[in-house]
Amino acid sequence: MGYLFTLAGLAVVCLFLLRFAVWARRKGVGGGLMGPIDEAWHPSADRFRREIATHEERVLPPRPGDDRDRP
Repeated sequence: MGYLFTLAGLAVVCLFLLRFAVWARRKGVGGGLMGPIDEAWHPSADRFRREIATHEERVLPPRPGDDRDRP
């Protein structure tokens, strides 16, 4: 019976982490939370994160009148 409670608790924790990961990806907050940990294991991660942020700032959204189907 103890194994069943342990397994149920582990399943609840895994489901919570899964829902948190989906939420973090949707909101875009994953880099801020995992940044220090990523830098500890991959020291040049900060440079890559800054390049990604710069690229995201440069990308312009499509104008409402643009037709994406025409070449």
